[in-house]
Amino acid sequence: MTAQEAVGQWLRLVVADAELSPYLIGVDLERLGAHLAAGLAAALEGQPTTDPWRGFGLSEEQHRRIVDYLAGVLWALDVPDDRIARARRAFAGEVGA
Repeated sequence: MTAQEAVGQWLRLVVADAELSPYLIGVDLERLGAHLAAGLAAALEGQPTTDPWRGFGLSEEQHRRIVDYLAGVLWALDVPDDRIARARRAFAGEVGA
């Protein structure tokens, strides 16, 4: 599975979340998905990336839930734990941690 396909599943979970979906009204999901896929691919390889979710005005709790959705998708795809941890750190804003 590619990063783009994983992000597609991730975005479907976020869009289905009644509390998070209003933040995506008017957002070009295709463009966001491409940006997230590039960031995810970099994060999985241990490269620095930026977290586009920070610009949405989410609370810390909402942001954590989005990162948890990502971890769940990656876990379901049998991505190794160390790579999931890298992705979590990158999208939680802990690059290099």
